[in-house]
Amino acid sequence: MSAAPDPATLKLDAAALNAFLAKAFPEAETHRPEVVEAEPGRVLVRQAFASRTLRPGGLISGPAQMGVADVAAYALVLAHIGEVAMAVTSSLTIHFLRGAKPGDLHAEGTLLKLGRRIATVEVLVWSESRERAAAKATVAYAIP
Repeated sequence: MSAAPDPATLKLDAAALNAFLAKAFPEAETHRPEVVEAEPGRVLVRQAFASRTLRPGGLISGPAQMGVADVAAYALVLAHIGEVAMAVTSSLTIHFLRGAKPGDLHAEGTLLKLGRRIATVEVLVWSESRERAAAKATVAYAIP
C-alpha cells in the first residue's frame, strides 16, 4: 500500500501547474484560470473577467464561480501529487455568500486533507476583495 502524499511538499509550482493546465485543456486557451501562487497547502487562482460570465442583474454567474473553485482545488491537489490528469472532482459543495461584481475572479484553495485516494479542499471565491467573499466551496478530489 502506498503512503499518502506529503501535504508539506509541493511537486508542482505555479509555473508548472499553468503549463500542465495549458497542455491538459488547450481549448480553454483564451479563458483559462491562472495559478498565481502555489505553496504547501495553498493555491491562489485568478480567472480574468469575461462579460460572458455575467448573469441577468450584472453579477458573475454561479457556474463561473463553481468553475474557478474547481480549478483551484484541482491545481492544489496536483501541486501535491504531480501531473495526475485523471484526478477528478468527486464532490463540490458551494455556498454563495453575496453577488460577485464584475471583475477578475480569485479563488484561494486551502488543503483540508490529503489522503492516498481522496483530497479535500476548501475554496474561497471573490471578485472585489478577499474580505468580501462571494462564495465558499468544499471540493473533494478522487486520486487514481
